[in-house]
Amino acid sequence: MHLDLNADVGESFGVWTLGDDAAVLDVVTSANVACGFHAGDPLTLRTTCAYAAERGVVVGAQVGYRDLAGFGRRFVDVPPDALAADVIYQLGALSAMAHVAGTRVAYVKPHGALYNAIVHHEAQAQAVVDAVVAVDTSLPILGLPGSVVLARAMAAGLRAVSEAFADRAYLPDGRLVPRTEPGAVLHGAEEVAARVRRLALEGVVTAVDGTDVEVRAESVCIHGDTPGAVEMARAVRRELEAAGVEIRAFAG
Repeated sequence: MHLDLNADVGESFGVWTLGDDAAVLDVVTSANVACGFHAGDPLTLRTTCAYAAERGVVVGAQVGYRDLAGFGRRFVDVPPDALAADVIYQLGALSAMAHVAGTRVAYVKPHGALYNAIVHHEAQAQAVVDAVVAVDTSLPILGLPGSVVLARAMAAGLRAVSEAFADRAYLPDGRLVPRTEPGAVLHGAEEVAARVRRLALEGVVTAVDGTDVEVRAESVCIHGDTPGAVEMARAVRRELEAAGVEIRAFAG
C-alpha cells in the first residue's frame, strides 16, 4: 500500500511570507508550486523549485486564475481560450524555474477556485485539459475524484490522479465544504492524521453530517498555508508509516 503526500508551496510574494516551504518539503513527496498567477513571485518560484530538487520532492505546477488579490480563491468567468492560454503560460514559467533548479514539472494541479470550478464546469475543465495536452501529454492532472476535469483528462489520453484533502472538511456528496463556511479547514494535527490513516486503509472520510464518504485517492494534500501545516504534515506521515503505508510520489 502506498500514498503520495502533496502540499501547496511557493505562495509567498515579495516581502510577504506564507508558510514554511523548506520544512514542509522535508515531509511531503510532491510539491504543488504556485506559478505566479494566484501567488508566488519569480524568486519565490525559483527558490521553491530548488528546495524541492534538493530534497528529491517531485514538482507540480499549481495553475490558477489570474487573481493575486484574491489568492485565486474567487471564481473568474474567463473564456475557455483565455484560460487555456493562461495555463500554458503558467506551465512555461514554472518549467523554466524548475529546469534552472535541476528538476522538472512532472504534473499539474489546479488551484483554489479553479480547482473547485472544474469539478463541474465543463468548458473550463476542457480548457485546462487542452492546455496540458498542448504542452506535454505525459503530465498527469491531479484533481477531485469524480470531477469533470479528471474525466476529460482521461478522455484526452492524460493520466488522471485522484486526490483527497487532509485538512479540509467534506460534504456528503464528496465535494469540499466551501472555505466561506465554518469548519471548512481542519487544524488538529492528530485528528487530521487519524483521518488520513482511515482514508488510506478504508477509503473513506467522515463528512460534516457524520456520514462516511468513499474517497479513493492516490495523493493526499496538506495546505502549506494552513496554520500548523508542518506539524500536521509530520503527524500524517508518522501515522501512515506506522500503519505500513509507503509514502511515495505518484509522478516523477
